[in-house]
Amino acid sequence: MKNVTTNKSSVSVIGRGRRVGSGKFKEPTTVMRIPQSQKPVVVNLLEVYQQKQQQGLFKLNLDEVNDFALPAIKEQPMHLPLYSSKVSAGFPSPAEEHVEKRLDPSEFLIDQKDATFFVTIQGQSMIDVGLMPGDKAVVDRSKIATIGDIVLAVLDGEFTIKTLAKKKDGSPRLLPANSTGAYSPIDIKEGMSFEIWGVVTGSFRRFK
Repeated sequence: MKNVTTNKSSVSVIGRGRRVGSGKFKEPTTVMRIPQSQKPVVVNLLEVYQQKQQQGLFKLNLDEVNDFALPAIKEQPMHLPLYSSKVSAGFPSPAEEHVEKRLDPSEFLIDQKDATFFVTIQGQSMIDVGLMPGDKAVVDRSKIATIGDIVLAVLDGEFTIKTLAKKKDGSPRLLPANSTGAYSPIDIKEGMSFEIWGVVTGSFRRFK
């Protein structure tokens, strides 16, 4: 039963018709349908987003990641020709005899579809490993991160992509991949909120 408060001039219904921006996230909301298997991913994203709002921006130069997307897996795989010819530049002969096999891009990029999502790379902290601004990184939450993996981490409410390493005392640190020296390693210290959210298993980009 809805709670209704009345007076001579107005009627307000709690939970309906509330002022725009007065909810939990202080912004307009919308209704969307998502696969049931992806609900935990979306819930976690919203929880971290709320923490970010409450804590304010993290002060380190993280090249923050905030553009997420879930893979749209079609029931019918799209198999494209994979040519056996190896080329440094150019394109192999389109003749059918050069086709090694048919490749579905989704199968190539995604190991566990229920645990995979994409994020857009921002900034230049990982350009030495080929992650350029605007690239889409493939993140798999089902994989256990090991030292040397490129990971999506949450550091004091901010998402960032870095290489996982550790100091001599065994405590974790996050390494950039930019030889210009513009980015420094991030040592995880006591009192920091730190979580590895997934392992980056690949990336892709469009040129035009």
